[in-house]
Amino acid sequence: MKYKILALFFLTFTFSVSVGAQKKTNSQKVDSVLKLMTLEEKIGQLNQYNDNNLATGPVTVDNNKIGQIKSGQVGSLLNVLGSERTRSWQNLAMQSRLKIPLLFGQDVIHGYKTTFPIPLAEAASWDVDAIQLAARVAATEASASGIHWTFAPMVDIARDPRWGRVMEGAGEDTYLASLIAAARVKGFQGAHFGDTNAVMACVKHFAAYGAAVGARDYNSVDMSDRQLWEIYLPPFKAALDAGAASFMNSFNDINGVPGTGNSYLQRTILKGKWGFKGFVVSDWGSINELVNHGFAKNDYEAALSAITAGSDMDMESRSYKNNLVQLVKDKKVSVALIDDAVRRILLKKFEMGLFDNPYKFSNVEREKVALNNASHTAAARSMAAKSIVLLKNENNLLPLSKHLKTIAFIGPLVKPLKQNKGFWDIEIPGVDSNFIVSQWEGLQNKVGATTNLLYAKGCEIEGDNKDGFAAAIAVANQADVVVLSIGERRDMSGEAKSKANISIPGVQEDLLKALLATGKPVVVLVNAGRPLVFNYTADNAPAILYTWWLGSESGNAIADVLFVDYNPAA
Repeated sequence: MKYKILALFFLTFTFSVSVGAQKKTNSQKVDSVLKLMTLEEKIGQLNQYNDNNLATGPVTVDNNKIGQIKSGQVGSLLNVLGSERTRSWQNLAMQSRLKIPLLFGQDVIHGYKTTFPIPLAEAASWDVDAIQLAARVAATEASASGIHWTFAPMVDIARDPRWGRVMEGAGEDTYLASLIAAARVKGFQGAHFGDTNAVMACVKHFAAYGAAVGARDYNSVDMSDRQLWEIYLPPFKAALDAGAASFMNSFNDINGVPGTGNSYLQRTILKGKWGFKGFVVSDWGSINELVNHGFAKNDYEAALSAITAGSDMDMESRSYKNNLVQLVKDKKVSVALIDDAVRRILLKKFEMGLFDNPYKFSNVEREKVALNNASHTAAARSMAAKSIVLLKNENNLLPLSKHLKTIAFIGPLVKPLKQNKGFWDIEIPGVDSNFIVSQWEGLQNKVGATTNLLYAKGCEIEGDNKDGFAAAIAVANQADVVVLSIGERRDMSGEAKSKANISIPGVQEDLLKALLATGKPVVVLVNAGRPLVFNYTADNAPAILYTWWLGSESGNAIADVLFVDYNPAA
């Protein structure tokens, strides 16, 4: 009887301990892990490296990434594409002492495989629900490919089109930008963290990056408190209120203090007044760049400034990895400060379910299904059509009649595929460009065999060569109407693409002059990642559609609008 009672007591005790363990909150689980970690392992969680195959910033050669991951010195990787590759890196993390899983981050800005219009184009639609759906599709595809975290949305207010990164945001209006910021966060993150069709959002760039002096990327910002709070901060607050998991600080300084080392932004506002419980990641190398700003004397001081100001994770600069242990020994940084940063990161790993199953997002079969989903294609086509802006339509030239006998489709952007994807698209290994619908193919799909479709390139996007003008004029003379597709290359707008001259490049407007001289009606498509200057076109072309960079369904969407299967409303 005595042994039966002991056995019953043991079973009851075991059950109660098990139940107690099951009832542990994520916060309690984080505390349990923190107690097991060495200082070096804690600092490892604050260290993010780039994969070897793709880079979105200056590359640091490091031949010992594998060893560092196995020893718990790395907490996150970015630019790791595909379920198989993310699984292979995660395998290394599972060989570390504490087996803390890696976070995989990626710039999923306007689609993963299925590419949607650039964010500025989407904003022109004012369709917040459609924008949320675009982010939802992007999250579904990215998460199925092993990605946990996107460095989006970019919510910087931008009022100078010379700044290359205007293409990433929602434009100049604070109210609209706030609505879109919340929508994108909800789209990316889905119902809750841990769903295998959702990714963590990262709101960037905190803050006022879009106000860089002279619209020069990475430049200083001269900002009053009133302008900061009324114009530039509301979209960030809207994203936070929508549940954003993380923030990224900005390259620029505000009134002399760089965002990465800005305690007022990160400690006083974000983590203080706003009560943000997620974590803050630096932009690529921006902790080290505190030295370039003249804000810190060396990497040691840069690491001190950044961790003190509230930057939790160091993207690619290695400043934390190389200096935080010594800063603790020198009693300039407390372990409690490091613990706070580590706790924020570990909490998200628990919320994503990575401690329970580090490989839950790396599923080859789910990846195949997600990257070949017809509903995603339909959503991209709809969003692209909604993003097209009708700027001019004299004498009701548009819509085009489906009974036209001959259309001349002319210009350097008619047949390319990748140009339609715009900047910040993703090149997935093993996936070719055939899924992109060119403008030529889109028009072919629309008119079928009933209309004769003629083509001439006319000229290049850049340069002063007019050798192709004669062929373009000859083609135009045979047609009932001319559609001319002109504009920028896709890499003329984006990060580090600030420009003083934002006119349509090359001799493209000269080509328009030559085509108008034929007397044929001309519809102009302007393809760009920013608002361009095109005074001659605006004054003389009878019909103009601003078609931005519309993504992988660009051709179909343009054809839908040209023939009013979708009535342009952006």
